[in-house]
Amino acid sequence: MITIKDLGFAYGEKPVLKNITMNLQEGRIYGLLGENGVGKTTLLTLLCGLKKPMAGSIETDGHKPFDRDPSFLSDQYYLSDEVAAINLKAIDYAETFGKFWDGFDMNKFTEVMEVLENDPQQKMNHMSFGQLKKTYIAFALACNTKYLFMDEPTNGLDIPSKAQFRKAVTKYTREDSVILISTHQVRDLENIIDPIIILDRQDVLLNATLEEISEKLYFDYTTDKVDGALYSEMIPGGNIQVSLNNSGTESKVNIEALFNTVHQHKELIKGIFNK
Repeated sequence: MITIKDLGFAYGEKPVLKNITMNLQEGRIYGLLGENGVGKTTLLTLLCGLKKPMAGSIETDGHKPFDRDPSFLSDQYYLSDEVAAINLKAIDYAETFGKFWDGFDMNKFTEVMEVLENDPQQKMNHMSFGQLKKTYIAFALACNTKYLFMDEPTNGLDIPSKAQFRKAVTKYTREDSVILISTHQVRDLENIIDPIIILDRQDVLLNATLEEISEKLYFDYTTDKVDGALYSEMIPGGNIQVSLNNSGTESKVNIEALFNTVHQHKELIKGIFNK
């Protein structure tokens, strides 16, 4: 488990994260959402030990990430949004750098590359951006780490590749893993991320499972106007409207509508989910 308590970080005089407190549980794929500049990438780099907290603490199974203990590093992987076009075949890259992770599985790497329809014999500096991204995704999954942090992994992927990515993540990660995926493309990941974390500037607006969200908010897909709706948006065939769930009726959570609802009613949402 990852325990984050009163976490703070700033770039010079500009605070990015302040008093961030939450726990990340095993066996979950968390979706990390937020507007540009709220600190999503900063949080990921703090969690994997690339940056040191300026306030508060992070503990991952008793380890402080910035201590960078080798056994800790071997059980985590951070996939950056920026990927390097190295002058190596993908298979050679995997063989060379996979040695740094105790659980790395070359067979899994080639299998995931096949799922992603990517050629492991192709040189990485000859790949398109999408092919390069898929190579690093395959490598990340092949490391078999308990902790996996991914920053905008579907950027640069075409529509079929996004479906392949969802399949790979659900099939090739450990049951006890903690996966945190930062994304702006919520539709790419809507069927696999749960719980949902929404960051604001120096704040956590929401950290809840889809079940918890459905218990407290009702997502109505109708042509009729809902009185007192917190959020309403026209969609083909009608509207999607979000209201307080006063009746206990279940509904399918629409993450884009959820995100917009949270940002329009920040204090209300925090009050509802922090009770």
